[in-house]
Amino acid sequence: MTVQLASPIAAYFRASNAGAPEDVAAVFAPDGEVRDERQTHRGRDAIAAWARDAIGRYRMQSEPLGSTGAQAAHTVTARVTGDFPGSPLTFTYRFTLAGDAVKALEIGL
Repeated sequence: MTVQLASPIAAYFRASNAGAPEDVAAVFAPDGEVRDERQTHRGRDAIAAWARDAIGRYRMQSEPLGSTGAQAAHTVTARVTGDFPGSPLTFTYRFTLAGDAVKALEIGL
């Protein structure tokens, strides 16, 4: 079953799975932010640096399993495999959209 995702969210997962940190950052609004591993990364440069580090360190691949939400707020559950303890794990991605961009993303278990 294919999970239907809003365009910027689908672009985020494509870029992340392709190992493309600059493309990950490009789906965010210029003042967008990511909250992951108890840290907040604001702005496209910081988001690209976060993605570069996470992709290099964990070599993860995410498979969206389900999505809920509408308008600006979306929650996606995804099976994530990679070089980290307990792999694979199911992560929750909480997206806030602003038009055709991601305004905020919070990643957690």
